[in-house]
Parts: sequence; structure tokens; C-alpha cells
Amino acid sequence: MSTILETRGLTQIYGAGDPFERKALNQVDLKIQAGEVLGIVGHTGSGKSTLIQHFNGLLKPTAGEVLLAGQSIWNAKGKCSRDVRFRVGLVFQYPEYQLFEETVAKDIAFGPGNMGLSQAEIDERVAEAMAFVGLAPEIAGQSPFALSGGQKRRVAIAGVIAMRPEVLILDEPTAGLDPAGRDEIFAEIRDYHQKTGATILFVTHSMEDAARMADRILVMKDGGVMLLGTPREVFSHAEEIIAAGLDIPEITKVVRELCRRGIPLDPSIFTVEDAVRAIAAYKKGEKPC
Repeated sequence: MSTILETRGLTQIYGAGDPFERKALNQVDLKIQAGEVLGIVGHTGSGKSTLIQHFNGLLKPTAGEVLLAGQSIWNAKGKCSRDVRFRVGLVFQYPEYQLFEETVAKDIAFGPGNMGLSQAEIDERVAEAMAFVGLAPEIAGQSPFALSGGQKRRVAIAGVIAMRPEVLILDEPTAGLDPAGRDEIFAEIRDYHQKTGATILFVTHSMEDAARMADRILVMKDGGVMLLGTPREVFSHAEEIIAAGLDIPEITKVVRELCRRGIPLDPSIFTVEDAVRAIAAYKKGEKPC
């Protein structure tokens, strides 16, 4: 896979030089592969939100650089390239609070409208984005403020998807939703990824969601990269994760307890399906995996 986003020595200091100076990111070196789904986890204050705001130029680094497809997103004059905001789409936490247009269609069309597209192209993208997030065509003319919380979330996500970004970044996309709403949002994100091949980054506090959705997981701590790898690679470091005050998936806890009781399972198992297969193999006298 090629690298779509890269950071080199990325550092962000808030309040530099004053008594409240805080280093939010500290020399972060990171490569994100084109087409992958990357889950980003970590405590509040670990640097997650600061990191993702650098990927489309909302924040300018104190030091270091951010590259999109091998090119710095900041030019020699210190300005972020305009097309970066279209190529890297960022959906903030609780994005429904950022809705502002009088109809659903107009809200979704705002981003494409700024891209200088024809009205026909904008209409096509609005319809396409609504379909991706499961919004019925008949609500296009309704006020977004009259919708349910889950529908508002979908409108906000559709507004970013309508720009057809190469990279879609979502900050806590299921925050505040019930389990059914969470599953629906993740199913739609997964479907979008499969159909478009876009790179997906999502910030979450849930290790279960990260394990279930991500190809790789980035664990942030104190403004730096603590762990980065596949779910199995990351959860093989369960002791480090727990020592850092973070959690691991419930099924991983169960498997680790079984290991402590003498059942030779892989302690990095992170899905119920893998646990069931491993336990069945153990009961048959086969080598668990």
C-alpha cells in the first residue's frame, strides 16, 4: 500500500512561552496507508483530536510537517493548500451541532458548492451522499433541525462525504448514540469504505469499536504514539495498555482470564468469533489459534 498521510516530527505546543504552555503533540512520526481503516484511541488529552486537526490543515504545526500523498500541505508562504480541505474531510464530534442550512439538501451541498461544481454535479453528490448514510430522498427538503439526533449525525457526515474526500476522518462518530444507532453508523461507514476505497480514520474511546472496525489501531499517550499495529498486534500488549489506564475489549479480558486458568488460548484474541473458534479447537484437542 502507498502512504496517503504522513507526519514527520509533528509537534504542537499550545500557549508557547506562557505559564500554561502545553505540548499536545511531541515529535509524532506516523504513516497512514491509502485505503486502510485506522482507529485512534487514547485518554482525553492524549493528542487524538489535535492530531486529526493537522491532517487537513485546521492547525498549523509548531514544528514538523504533514504530507498528503507525499506533498507538504503547507506551502513556502505558510498557507495550507485549498484542495487539502476537499481531499481530507473531517467530521467533528457531535457534528449535528454544526448544521446551519434551511434544508437537508442545502446543508449537504455546502461543501460541494465551494468546490466550484455545476449544479447537476452538486445534486448528484447530494443524492449519492444521502444514500451512503441511509437518509431517505424525501427528507432532502426538510429542515435538518426537525430530524432525530441520529439523522442529524448522518446529515453532517453526508456533507463531508459529498466532497468525495480521499481521506474521511471522524471524531467520535457514535458519541451519544444508543447501541443500535452506533451499529448503524459503523455499518454505513464500513459500506462507504468498501464501495469507495477511501482511507478512513476514526477517533473512539471504545476498544471494542476499534477492534471491530479498524485494520490498524493507533494508541496515543502524552502527545505521542504509544502503539500502532493490527488489533491483534496492539492487544498483544494488553498489560501495557492496562498500565496506561486504557481498556481492552471485554472478550480479550475473558480470554486472558481463561489463559490464567490454564487454557492455552492466544491472549491477544479480540473478537468473539475468534474466541469461539479457539475454544472449540481446544475442546477438540486441536491447537487453539
